[in-house]
Amino acid sequence: MRTLITGGAGFIGSHLCERFLAEGHEVIAVDNLITGDLANLDHLRVNPKFRFIGHDISNPLKVREKLDNVLHFASPASPVDYLEHPIPTLKVGSLGTHNTLGLAKAHGARYLLASTSEVYGDPLEHPQKESYWGNVNPVGVRGVYDEAKRFAESITMAYHRVHGVNTHIIRIFNTYGERMRLNDGRVLPNFMYQALMGESITVYGKGDQTRSFQYVSDLVEGIWRLLPTDHHDPVNLGNPAEITILEFAEEIKKLAGSKSEIVFKPLPQDDPKVRQPDIARARQLLGWEPKVGRDEGLKRTMDFFRRKLGK
Repeated sequence: MRTLITGGAGFIGSHLCERFLAEGHEVIAVDNLITGDLANLDHLRVNPKFRFIGHDISNPLKVREKLDNVLHFASPASPVDYLEHPIPTLKVGSLGTHNTLGLAKAHGARYLLASTSEVYGDPLEHPQKESYWGNVNPVGVRGVYDEAKRFAESITMAYHRVHGVNTHIIRIFNTYGERMRLNDGRVLPNFMYQALMGESITVYGKGDQTRSFQYVSDLVEGIWRLLPTDHHDPVNLGNPAEITILEFAEEIKKLAGSKSEIVFKPLPQDDPKVRQPDIARARQLLGWEPKVGRDEGLKRTMDFFRRKLGK
């Protein structure tokens, strides 16, 4: 089997490359390195079954080798990144999805789109089921990411219905683990960096907004199980264990053994108040649910950041 993974030098993409190589696949990673890092792939580049292509998938890509699977994970994925790169974010969600669907169609390959819980916006339904259509501000600052992913889902389903491409869609809820960037801008690396460096830990709003965090290996397992199926509707992949942001800050502070002060700043525009996946579909369809508890996952991730920071 030969699998092409866009965003392959990113946090999640690099873990996918690792898993598919371990399962015996040939892997082609594609990344323009706008947020990805070749260091994430250093341990894989000695493998003769691995190849890296530096390319912006918003532009067409031709691959001579026969592809069996195309996984589209290329996109800035944190508010810091997509606020800095709003147009590339829209382009990779629209043109990039179109180009990768075209590749899958040309090769007769299975296709998997990395969508996001952000398609639910600031949800009025809790927890969020795949049937929920969301509450998104299309002209807000976060809309470039949210609407890019919503469009990506629409064109993916169109390619399935019109061209018969065997497509799959996952909606990823907050995922963390080794190889996250320290300057990622998302809540977990922010908290861990601030706690380890003895800086004030920044909580936005009152900290009563909730999130649900899953460890990266659980996400990768869900993707691996979904790809061989013939299920085409979106599937939530996330950990239903919900926690407030303030509780999460206290948890990180304790784990780091930090004396950092927790400070409060105004809530950013359109920041979701709640986020929790309903994973009944994944349980029924895939026999999947998260295996790594937050205590264990946070310890592994904290150890990774300690090594990065020399702490």
